[in-house]
Amino acid sequence: MCGICGYVDLKDEDRIDRNVLLSMINVIEHRGPDDTGYHIERNIALGFSRLSIVDLEGGHQPLNNENNTVFLICNGEIFNYKELKKELIEKGHTFRSKCDVEVILHLYEDYDTDFINYLNGQFAFVIYDSRKKKFICARDNVGIAPFYYTVVDKMFIFGSEIKAILQNPYVKRQIDLTGLDQIMNFPGMASPRTLFGNIKSLEPGHFLSVDRTHGIVNTEYWDLIYQKEDEKEEIHDEEYYIEHLNDLLTKSVKRRLQADVPVGFYLSGGLDSALIAGKIYEVGEGIQRNSYSVDFNDKSISEGKYQRLMAGKVNSIHHEIRFDLNSIADRIKKAVYHSESALKESYNTASLALSSAARSDNVKVILTGEGADELFGGYIGYRFDQLKSNQKQSQPMTDELKRENEIRKQLWGDENFLYEKYHYSYSQKVRELYSKEANAVYDEFNCYKHPLINKERIKDVSIFNRRSYVDFKLRMGDHLLTDHGDRMALANSVEARYPFLDKDVIEFVKKIPTSMKLKAYKEKYILKRTAEKVVPMEIIKRPKFAFVAPGSSDLLKMNNEYFMDLLSYERIKRQGIFNADTIERYKKQYLKDGFKLNVPYDDDMLIIALTFNIFLDQFGINSLS
Repeated sequence: MCGICGYVDLKDEDRIDRNVLLSMINVIEHRGPDDTGYHIERNIALGFSRLSIVDLEGGHQPLNNENNTVFLICNGEIFNYKELKKELIEKGHTFRSKCDVEVILHLYEDYDTDFINYLNGQFAFVIYDSRKKKFICARDNVGIAPFYYTVVDKMFIFGSEIKAILQNPYVKRQIDLTGLDQIMNFPGMASPRTLFGNIKSLEPGHFLSVDRTHGIVNTEYWDLIYQKEDEKEEIHDEEYYIEHLNDLLTKSVKRRLQADVPVGFYLSGGLDSALIAGKIYEVGEGIQRNSYSVDFNDKSISEGKYQRLMAGKVNSIHHEIRFDLNSIADRIKKAVYHSESALKESYNTASLALSSAARSDNVKVILTGEGADELFGGYIGYRFDQLKSNQKQSQPMTDELKRENEIRKQLWGDENFLYEKYHYSYSQKVRELYSKEANAVYDEFNCYKHPLINKERIKDVSIFNRRSYVDFKLRMGDHLLTDHGDRMALANSVEARYPFLDKDVIEFVKKIPTSMKLKAYKEKYILKRTAEKVVPMEIIKRPKFAFVAPGSSDLLKMNNEYFMDLLSYERIKRQGIFNADTIERYKKQYLKDGFKLNVPYDDDMLIIALTFNIFLDQFGINSLS
């Protein structure tokens, strides 16, 4: 993938500055160090930083159509471009390159914004139609490619990363406390929220239409819409689902191996990455590929045994990165800078190490296994739901439970849906962490009072699909695929691809009965059956093991002067968001001999405060106003 950026003067007052655009491009050069390009007119500036993967010589952007009236900058890949290109040529279109994303231009000419539904890929792009003086900005259906934007004094400013937007002098650096509260309470932030006030993240499956007449219009073109429970479900036998899922995953992996550069893969030690590795080997035509794993020195979180087992099975050139606390400490500032966010865990540092190792071997593309847990029920919450539904036990109605139910109703439209934690009691814990000043305005930024999802999409669907939808929205797009995925890979100029998130795979998995995803409390049942041909049973049968890294209790015990300063009483007091006395209490607890957080099951109350202060330093934010 690449980096895109630019800005549009909707006042039509000739406020475009070439040097500003170049600064925006330069700050995201890590996303695409191979080439740069730009297009400037009186009131528009489009910038591009290229990571060359397909058509190395001819894929320069911006791209334009045959009569130079429509321009495109695109970060991403269109995996079904060969089929689309064949159809477009038959309809009379002329292509100037062999680049996959050029199909976007010609599809737009034929179908206007409906063309987005023809694409199977991972992308964020901007189309400028000079005839209509209109811009179309889109993000792929699941949110693999990020797209950020803001409007200041009728200046529409956008970028693949927020740091590009911050290069524009119209933009003020400020904190969005609701974004911070989302990080405190959920897996991460949810689009359109970011940690920067007035800078939005375009939601997955959405596009913007931008022009002077109508301003900015946000339109949804795709969502993970599950069948209602009372609708008749078409059910086949197990073998039908295994056969079709196997076929679709094979095609998905083949599509994601398309590249004019070396392609490798990550191995975590779990089922999902192992299945992708097995598929790569199955369709690989004898090509020996590089595989990469992080293995922690801490044996309680080590998965090295399973990583090596799978690497041997697929005959990869395996690279094992040994990781310890110093490895985290050395990378955490860079992880925060590229995430553009405070972090809930230190694992992003391991992701940085993986992409760095791949890049050092000139591997520009990596296939990885994200997406299966959210589609096939891989987290413990799915089993908890099944257990709860079988027990049918009711709780006595206490005042605390009444408040909890009110929050659930507000968030999900269902007071019986428990997502990860009891929100009311946890929010009291969070409020203790906030300063007196922050608590004075808590009702204004409390993330429970701001919409997170479209509640209609989970109304009257099964409990399994309800959790899958919420996981997709709150865990997948803006955490696993963005700060953990896109940012950590492209920090080292590596593109990550996700076969489980192929559009055709998702549409099929939606129709698999939930009883075949979670069977007798066994998560991902049908996926495990599908994996049997290519993954050792030792991996298939092992219990779910969440990828984790050491928490803040381990980092503080390093007696690292930098970490201690970030959480010092004076620093916390000066910062003004967190309660210095509460931070001191947690520090005392975490530093006790023998104390160790059980990540990810224990709440790590200090890691967010620690990385938030790194965030403030990295982006030069001295005031929360």
